[in-house]
Amino acid sequence: MNLPFAENYRIKMVEPIYRSTREERERWIAEAGYNVFNLRSDQVYIDLLTDSGTGAMSDQQWAALMTGDESYAGSSSYYYLKEKVTELFGFDYFLPVHQGRAAENVLFSVLLKEGDVVPGNAHFDTTKGHIEFRKAQAIDCTIDEASDTESQHPFKGNIDLNKLRNVLETYPNEQVPLIIVTVTCNSVGGQPVSMENLRQVKQLASHYDVPVVFDSARFAENAWFIQQREHGYEHKTIREIVREMYTHADGMTMSSKKDGLVNIGGFLAMRSSSWFEKATMFNILYEGFITYGGMAGRDMNALAVGLEEVTDRDYLESRIRQVHYLGNKLTEAGIPVQQPLGGHAVFVDAGRFLPHVPKEEFVAQMLTVELYLEAGVRGVEVGALLADRDPITRENRYPAVEFLRLALPRRTYTNNHLDVVVAALKNIYERRTEIKHGFEIVHEAPVMRHFTMRLKPIGE
Repeated sequence: MNLPFAENYRIKMVEPIYRSTREERERWIAEAGYNVFNLRSDQVYIDLLTDSGTGAMSDQQWAALMTGDESYAGSSSYYYLKEKVTELFGFDYFLPVHQGRAAENVLFSVLLKEGDVVPGNAHFDTTKGHIEFRKAQAIDCTIDEASDTESQHPFKGNIDLNKLRNVLETYPNEQVPLIIVTVTCNSVGGQPVSMENLRQVKQLASHYDVPVVFDSARFAENAWFIQQREHGYEHKTIREIVREMYTHADGMTMSSKKDGLVNIGGFLAMRSSSWFEKATMFNILYEGFITYGGMAGRDMNALAVGLEEVTDRDYLESRIRQVHYLGNKLTEAGIPVQQPLGGHAVFVDAGRFLPHVPKEEFVAQMLTVELYLEAGVRGVEVGALLADRDPITRENRYPAVEFLRLALPRRTYTNNHLDVVVAALKNIYERRTEIKHGFEIVHEAPVMRHFTMRLKPIGE
């Protein structure tokens, strides 16, 4: 018989987690204003809120921490990391930052001004927040198939070239400072972007003399999907695919807390010496000196090792297989999820799960809270709350699909934990008609409200 698949690692250390009672969870979520971000970590049994900085590091990464150079300027850890970035992505200019949103802050401080437009594929929350905070506009050019959760399109993260061309023809060149391509595309379900699409986007952008920047938090997972799904890449290595991907970019932002396999850190890399010279000023102003930029030397060391490990095919196969284990179990149970399954998370289609709950009552948040109450599992809403309000009209924005995202930390949970998640969602699905109402907003911040807002059940 064929041998079954097993992870390419063994467990060396464990961390106890507390299994709470439903009565405790009912009290805790009410005290948190029905916002799972406001829960304490020890009030959560299985934490699928995010895959950002929540994974387990390897023994080699822990060893690298001990040799970190904490010099303020000219740290050897900086040069070690810079060498890895240049080798993997091909960019000569590099600035470390404390995480991905810091890279966005530095880059947009260089490139964006009020009234600009930034086309891309379903910009995620911090990206859109930084754009709109500067009184600019993010324009979504994702292909329409991304909003059809039953479609089997293999690259739902792709940019629609006609939509992008329309933006580039509608606005003057000086009003479009860059195009952002998110790989993989988080907002539509961890969906990959094909190499052909990256190539075509870059060709179109070059015709209009607009630079292309990749939001690269999950670059390796995107490369794995290219290897698995795109003709001509099945025999290329992950590192070869990554290097080719970035020939179609002028720069990149990176939250290293995802595919960097570390708990903190990020960077900004680019080809332009002019961009770099301007960015250094903002990096020093916001983050720290250019050779540490908000990161300790030990964390730069761990990140350099993480960039090696994340591009290993065996690691990626184990990672993606676990995500698909959860997604396939939910699909078998009849629970609607974004298809085909993506990379870092499983996205439950809350609108199809609870079709009788009006979108105005934040259906994905309703399902998020129900999952926590059922089993102490913390997912996150990727729906109207995350979409925020229109910065001009201040009306709620309602995305085409309301998702409950179940993001899997890397090398952290076993499949037994995921079986708990499946059982909990099956229980909720069986009693879904009993869920009558959602939430109304009690308090919200003017930008990126979903992190700190407070809600209350309608009718309470």
